[in-house]
Amino acid sequence: MRSKPILGDLCLINTGEQRGRRVIATTTTVNTVANMDSRLCILVALLSVLANARPSAAATLALYNKCRETVWPGIQPSAGRAVLARGGFQLLPNQAYSLRLPAGWSGRVWGRRGCAFDSATGRGRCATGDCGGALYCNGLGGAPPATLAEITLGQGRLQDFYDVSLVDGYNLGMSMTPFRGSGQCGSAGCVSDLNEVCPAGLAVRGGTDNRVVACKSACSAFGSPRYCCTGSFGGPQQCKPTAYSRLFKAACPRAYSYAYDDPTSILTCTGASYLVTFCPQH
Repeated sequence: MRSKPILGDLCLINTGEQRGRRVIATTTTVNTVANMDSRLCILVALLSVLANARPSAAATLALYNKCRETVWPGIQPSAGRAVLARGGFQLLPNQAYSLRLPAGWSGRVWGRRGCAFDSATGRGRCATGDCGGALYCNGLGGAPPATLAEITLGQGRLQDFYDVSLVDGYNLGMSMTPFRGSGQCGSAGCVSDLNEVCPAGLAVRGGTDNRVVACKSACSAFGSPRYCCTGSFGGPQQCKPTAYSRLFKAACPRAYSYAYDDPTSILTCTGASYLVTFCPQH
């Protein structure tokens, strides 16, 4: 199943003439644009693609990069499900891609940051969310910490289940919004920049200025059964929120903050298509 750009160089903005304002949603080249009119043009095209999807056959998943930097999305299917778009690709600022999800598909999406790859071999590394040093993850998951968007599509008229998860930590803001579905169909996400409030014991630093580039989960940082919900803490009654998961939840109330945060964080919708936005706060 291959991905395709959904916004192209015919997404024209002409502030002098209204007839020059057009949106093309099926081209093969995507421009990087920064002004607000262009962002509006892209948003209109995204909504058009999602509104015209046919959820009875499969869901459309659109990935939109609102970050001020390039993001390399990673896509990992659940066991036995198809690998989509070779598991990863580059997404420039203000660029969007669409994917057709097969019926019953389940998996996760995350954003890799600070990547550099050899153009000939596709080998390299990412500062956060790396998947084995490859541009194309091909079924591999991302190294934590990484913010995750997770989805399980229902078969036929059954519900989809989806969430944005901080269980593997945080590396960038993400939101997941359904379109044209029925049911509750709320928006999941972490819009706040957790790197700005990340406790010192969870912080991952990098870059030339040694800034915080990601925030580990308490489980990853300390490995304690209490934080990992394992051993004697292996159940919802035994594994309660900690100071760290409460901090995550306070900053991102619509995200899954720890392993047993299910009641408030797993959302449902039927027959929808979905928009995943990187850096929705921008």
